[in-house]
Amino acid sequence: MLLAAAFSAVFTYLQFAEADAQTLSCSFYESSCPTVAAVVENVVRQAVQAEARMAASLLRLHFHDCFVHGCDGSVLLDATSTVTGEKTASPNNNSLRGFDVVDNIKTAVEAVCPGTVSCADILALAANAAVTLAGGPSWTVLLGRRDATSPATVSEVNSAIPSPNSNMTFIISQFAAVGLNVQDTVVLSGAHTIGQARCISFSSRLYNFSGTGSPDPSINPVYLRTLQSACPQGGDINALRQLDITTPTALDNAYYTNLQDNEGLLLSDQELTSDSNTAPLAAAYAGNQRAFFHAFGRSMVKMGNISPLTGTQGEIRLNCRVVNPS
Repeated sequence: MLLAAAFSAVFTYLQFAEADAQTLSCSFYESSCPTVAAVVENVVRQAVQAEARMAASLLRLHFHDCFVHGCDGSVLLDATSTVTGEKTASPNNNSLRGFDVVDNIKTAVEAVCPGTVSCADILALAANAAVTLAGGPSWTVLLGRRDATSPATVSEVNSAIPSPNSNMTFIISQFAAVGLNVQDTVVLSGAHTIGQARCISFSSRLYNFSGTGSPDPSINPVYLRTLQSACPQGGDINALRQLDITTPTALDNAYYTNLQDNEGLLLSDQELTSDSNTAPLAAAYAGNQRAFFHAFGRSMVKMGNISPLTGTQGEIRLNCRVVNPS
């Protein structure tokens, strides 16, 4: 019954998504830049072939952009002498990556359609390309976003992006704050089926969970020993571990099957199985990759529709890192 409802929601949402997305449209660049999706995909393919991890990095950029002030490309802005950029906020600093790939995409797009495609739309298209290149689903990307002319504040970023140690009640509330429901929360968390995390993001689970001086009892004991070996106390806090130990570079439903075995790397991941609101969906997606893929496409469209700048709002940045000269 749960999966039937999920499928129904997917098809209903995709059918009416364009009508509900303000002025965003799948045909926005049909006349002005008809090859934009292909240009973006080509650059993303080269980047992912050079480094498989880049697929997760580009997907994460889109997520961190949309969750703060909406999908407006503000996360790409560099800090200036007078403005602190979003890149310096705790969830982003020494964590977000792929900015050079976005630069390469922008250069390629400007070569064929100068001054036409926003950096916010480039992030949306790059996320779709990254997911499909990692073996995941594709969805109809709605376009027509414009770029912010200033970033959000560091405090706004810190309060909007859940941390790796957040509990599920808090995470659900953060998603609800931007119009995403419990199903979206579970589905978009599944993006952690690709990518890596630094030891500092989960080391408290290994040695001092909730100040107890002991490991998180929910971690599979065999997995715990593996993680403790990779992230010893006093070791390199920036050492990386795969978020998905089964198929770390493939976007599939292994993330959810790992959670059923208590092998979620981050507390925020494993929490999906301990909350009554999210556990049934996590279990359902563990057993049905097709359902996960359908729901993932739906939730990515929905996330991409968070408070976009459209019409005459914002601008089309010529360089994604800086606002246009006045």
